[in-house]
Amino acid sequence: MAQLLVISAVGEDRTGIVHDLAQVVLKHEGNILESRMSQLGNEFAMLLLVSGHWHTVSKLEQALDAFAATENLLLTVRATNEKSAREDCLPYACDLICMDQGGIVFNVSGFFTARQIEIAELSTRSYPAAHTGTSMFSIQANINVPADIPIAQLREEFMQFCDHMNIDGLLEPIKH
Repeated sequence: MAQLLVISAVGEDRTGIVHDLAQVVLKHEGNILESRMSQLGNEFAMLLLVSGHWHTVSKLEQALDAFAATENLLLTVRATNEKSAREDCLPYACDLICMDQGGIVFNVSGFFTARQIEIAELSTRSYPAAHTGTSMFSIQANINVPADIPIAQLREEFMQFCDHMNIDGLLEPIKH
């Protein structure tokens, strides 16, 4: 039976780091099921969900530790279980854009948390506006809305929140 591992790795960015880490996983009979990877400043961050057979997981963990030491990576490995699908929730996508200011992620996550809405994925970035160079901030999130929340009411509250925060926001169902 396959076991699941969540692996996080952060270290100095360099060409080939993804290939080298993937090689360690493959060499030790691991399979990358999901991943998120990003350059953050001069650093490179990776999150991986890896499956492996019970008899190879320990060897994989040891090999990852050795790889982390040679690459000067901050590496964490944690066993996990497969998350069961939530049939009591509706998947929605949320896109937000505004002028960059402190507390945006805090306020947006607070809006959803107050309504018991799970944030499944969240990605943010700051960038200069095209013609003015004004510092802008964008958020893309996938959320799970409990089925008992009236969508029309949620949309109204979301738009009021966006107006109050001076954010352009969009909330729409994810189409599979």
